[in-house]
Amino acid sequence: MMLIDLDALAARVPDGALVAIPPDNSLTPAALARALVRRGVQGLRLVGVPIGGYAMDLLIGAGCVAEVETSAVTLGEHGFAPCFTRAVKQGAIRVHDATCPAIQTRLQAAEKGVPFLPLRGLLGSDILAHRPDWRVIDNPFADGSDPIVLLPALVPDVAIVHAALADAAGNLWVGRRRELATMAHAARITLATVEEVVPGNLLEDERMAAGVIGAAYVTAIARAERGAWPLAVLDRYGVDEPHLADYAKLARTPEGFLAYLDRFVRAAPARAAE
Repeated sequence: MMLIDLDALAARVPDGALVAIPPDNSLTPAALARALVRRGVQGLRLVGVPIGGYAMDLLIGAGCVAEVETSAVTLGEHGFAPCFTRAVKQGAIRVHDATCPAIQTRLQAAEKGVPFLPLRGLLGSDILAHRPDWRVIDNPFADGSDPIVLLPALVPDVAIVHAALADAAGNLWVGRRRELATMAHAARITLATVEEVVPGNLLEDERMAAGVIGAAYVTAIARAERGAWPLAVLDRYGVDEPHLADYAKLARTPEGFLAYLDRFVRAAPARAAE
């Protein structure tokens, strides 16, 4: 297992990388996102799997992002993602509209090592007019006309995830969040932050193995206690709703967002849990 510190992990994400990032309800690597902002990464192309939230909005507001492919960017009960909304209105980022099943299907194609997979539910939607890279063909196995959409495989340069546990062998335990495994299988490299590193091999435990991403798909790991904050980690800690509400309020203006960065991102990482 390659165990490094958080800043070294962030340094492994190159400028311009295509980066897959999970949504707010699925072990988002928020501490790594803040480290990327401190590093000053530029030109990222983010893929929300299947939507974006706090971490994506933070990276967009900090000027780290050139493009986004997602089916939504939202803070949930706290409303629209303010930095994303502002960037779209100003034309500061390029947005590739998608749907949740389309993103998952494209990652599954990469996971399986095939160039494309079909998906039927997009037919009849306006989204096809804005995705020339998605193709409609007739099902070659049908007796008559039977259109279906072909989606090209999506291979992220980097998948970034957070996990509750890593073991000495480099396996990650993500519980029921199997979309993280799909991301790791599809991406060229996977970088993970973890709450805790434990001895042994989680794949040898029948109770834990089903929730494990194997070490073969994990490139490097950094210990980051409360690394998903202000979001949740399984049964370890919940969402910090007051903090997200404050973020949503501050980020509505560029000045407020800069104040947030100064207090919770550019400051020493330990302060982010205050």
